[in-house]
Amino acid sequence: MNFDLSDEQTMLRDMLNRYLRERHDFESRQRHAHDDAELWTALADLGILGATLPEQAGGLGGGAVETMLIMEALGEALVTAPYLESVVIGGGLLAHFPTDATTALLARIGSGEARLAATLDGDGIGADRRDGGYHLHGTARTVIHAPGASHMLIAARDSEGDRLLFLTEAATSGMVQHPYRLIDDRPAADLTIDCQLPAAALLASGDAACAAIAATEDAARAALCAEAAGVLRHMFNDTVAYARQRQQFGQPLARFQVLQHRMVDMYIALEQAISASYLATLNLHVEPADRARAVAAAKAMIGMSARFIGEQSVQLHGAMGMTEELAVGHYFKRATAIAHQMGSRDQHVRRYAAMPRMPA
Repeated sequence: MNFDLSDEQTMLRDMLNRYLRERHDFESRQRHAHDDAELWTALADLGILGATLPEQAGGLGGGAVETMLIMEALGEALVTAPYLESVVIGGGLLAHFPTDATTALLARIGSGEARLAATLDGDGIGADRRDGGYHLHGTARTVIHAPGASHMLIAARDSEGDRLLFLTEAATSGMVQHPYRLIDDRPAADLTIDCQLPAAALLASGDAACAAIAATEDAARAALCAEAAGVLRHMFNDTVAYARQRQQFGQPLARFQVLQHRMVDMYIALEQAISASYLATLNLHVEPADRARAVAAAKAMIGMSARFIGEQSVQLHGAMGMTEELAVGHYFKRATAIAHQMGSRDQHVRRYAAMPRMPA
């Protein structure tokens, strides 16, 4: 299998990494953690938001590898902007159902004008036909980046249990947000929904909706694995640098053999996380069962590596590890959130175990 990047992919990665190093270091990130408007505009101007969107919507038509490179860079810089929610999930779902309206909205995502949030579980939201449209009712918990979103993608179920997928403006009457911040500084909200949507708000139903949601959720999990690889790489590098500088008993911590062994174990866990990211990304276009199996394995491995590297990084930094002033604690919080977002390690182990075994 060829893991080499094309010249265009290398340029994309290097450009984004260089911009984030120069304009989004930890200090500036802390100053603007709750206001990403300037960064979001810059990502649009650099072409990052449109890199993986369809060409007919003004994007560059990139694929899963480009998403992996972008998410890894955003993870390493601890960016809290809604790239996953707007581009990977929102853009991914809209691209499954090309119409004039969805293409126009995709173009607005690429230009930074539109932001999407999504609740795709569907079990807490019902949809009834009423007045030529649909009446949605129910609740959705922890909808990440719902505050600040211009549009919402909502999965619901009708009275017969069939899945429906809707696109609507976030300011729709009868859709009430109860916002809060997560431990990793990302905005989220619980939604209380009691609203009427026109028939045109329905994007898909039945098998088409289920297939699109399943594919998009696995793509989002693969993107989270890539983000985790960036987060964990930064934590590992910070920890090694700290161990080389911190003096104890007249010598750097990095001179102690037992700590060297720990850092070797951290390095192995990091390489496993990177390999898991590759596994998920490179299997997004295979048969759905094989895709789901690969993504479940990758997400389970990411959960293990995130916990191990996070705990070791914080412990090797000592009492400073969880202070607000030091970056490693913030990276640990994000790594912990990723480990549980869209399914924990245990959930994906069970998901993997329940799948039919691949033929020998």
